[in-house]
Amino acid sequence: MISSHRIALVTGANKGIGLEIARQLAQAGVVVILGARDAGRAKAALDDLLSQGLKAQAVPLDLDDHASIAAAAETIRAEHGRLDILVNNAGIVDAADGPPGTASLDAVRRIMETNFIGALAVTQAMLPLLREASAARIVNLSSSLGSLTLNGDPASPYYAARLIGYNASKAALNMLTVQLAEALRGTSIVINSVSPGYVKTDLTGQQGFMSAEEGARLPVAYALLGEGAVSGRFVEASGQTPW
Repeated sequence: MISSHRIALVTGANKGIGLEIARQLAQAGVVVILGARDAGRAKAALDDLLSQGLKAQAVPLDLDDHASIAAAAETIRAEHGRLDILVNNAGIVDAADGPPGTASLDAVRRIMETNFIGALAVTQAMLPLLREASAARIVNLSSSLGSLTLNGDPASPYYAARLIGYNASKAALNMLTVQLAEALRGTSIVINSVSPGYVKTDLTGQQGFMSAEEGARLPVAYALLGEGAVSGRFVEASGQTPW
């Protein structure tokens, strides 16, 4: 049945920032589709949202499995006919990542495959559905670690964070934002890179200055941008981030 509510897909939505983004979107009246590769965690997250009376469902989605991405797109098309919001949230880190001279190439490859190529694959699969919406929004969950400007500034707090795999994956994701914003110029689809900040999640080893609930607020705000929204920006809570 085609819903009159906005439809959102959040990747990596079974925990952390992804789950909180899904929760806050659902609280805003959006029907949220939780994309997750772990069926057990997806069910637990879905039960959590449904227990609060929120509109949500889950689809199997593994960013390293293009068949699962295609199947998810077909499920959304069959059940909803369109997609209003895509949040590319899913991402990984790897303990073997590190400075360019010593980082494990296998770790770097895994990170790039998920954080960039996986996000690109999902975006490509969902674009036909986003084009069916009246005013679609794409939010790429980036990081200030993906800023070439900040990585090259000795005065930046991010200067010493030499994680060639993770940082490069977010810089590549930012390139997707830049190029897709230009490719979609003149359409009703708006895309932005959003850095949620240093959030306490499993990804950061529960280190950070913000809760997942706090970290979800800015991505949600950009997912819900109204008329006149600007596309192709890289933002964090304090304002625009340099590329």
